[in-house]
Amino acid sequence: MTRKPGAWEWSRTAQTRTSMLTAAREVFTEHGFADAGVADVVERAGLSVGSLYHHFGGKTELFLALWERHQAEHEENAASAVSEARRSGVRDPLELFTAGARAFLEGSWERRDLARLFMDGDGPPGFELLRRTRGREWVRQNAVLLGAGSTPLDRLTVAVLTSVIGEAGREVATCDSEEEAGRITEAAIELIRRLDPLRGPRPPSGGEPPPPKTGRGSRAGA
Repeated sequence: MTRKPGAWEWSRTAQTRTSMLTAAREVFTEHGFADAGVADVVERAGLSVGSLYHHFGGKTELFLALWERHQAEHEENAASAVSEARRSGVRDPLELFTAGARAFLEGSWERRDLARLFMDGDGPPGFELLRRTRGREWVRQNAVLLGAGSTPLDRLTVAVLTSVIGEAGREVATCDSEEEAGRITEAAIELIRRLDPLRGPRPPSGGEPPPPKTGRGSRAGA
């Protein structure tokens, strides 16, 4: 079967971008953004400087593309873990949240070189603002997953729980072994369960359940 010219061009473009991102990952994680050179990346990729500028526009755009891919993998893995938990019958929002958190922390270990790169603060101008903006969106998404209301306590709780995941991800990325990373992950999950006041009080063993909290919407029936 003869491959259509358009499909061949698309395949070659995708392969070039992948090769460039792979080389950029190696160079950026070895030298940091400031000290990494375009020449180092293209030499590692076996491509030309012109090719890098054609596909990415420059070193800054290449760094941001690498970050976006890293974030997309985090989001896809977390969403997949939450979907799998739902398919297995999990309905409690906090348990769904911890399923996504666990996937995020596992990704922080698997891609620890990138996690360390992006948390070091060595990025192009405007990168910190971009990270903060993405962080606010992450909090918003977690609020939806947890069924949080609009009270100050609910907003604070979601922000704190999200911060626990982010800080745990930093610790996981700097661990010396997968075993140590696993211990950090389990500690973070346990801390999240202890910190969640959105769930409401649990009934004593054998007693009547307490009345549901008001203003919690979808969490009231959890």
